[in-house]
Amino acid sequence: MSDARTPAQIEADIVRRRDQLAETLDEIGVRVHPKTIIGDAKAKVASTVDQTVGRAVVAMNRTVSDVKAQFVSEDGAPRLERVVPVALVAVGLVGLLAVSIKRRRA
Repeated sequence: MSDARTPAQIEADIVRRRDQLAETLDEIGVRVHPKTIIGDAKAKVASTVDQTVGRAVVAMNRTVSDVKAQFVSEDGAPRLERVVPVALVAVGLVGLLAVSIKRRRA
């Protein structure tokens, strides 16, 4: 079987392939352009930072919830057996800090 295309069909095929090649080259030019590469790198870094910050926020929320559970019961009432000793230690530390600052100034 021979290819029975006319010269006009062959020319149209060449034009179509040339247009496809030009489009492909334009796309490659955009992909390798420094601004595109920098933009892609920035987007990747931003995505990584967002993911890292998201994981940090989740971890922080979990930690806060765990600490809160130590000092507040499930019904929302403070657990005095845990709150009072911590408050006394905090007051003692603040008192020691105040005395230490006062001694340094004297």
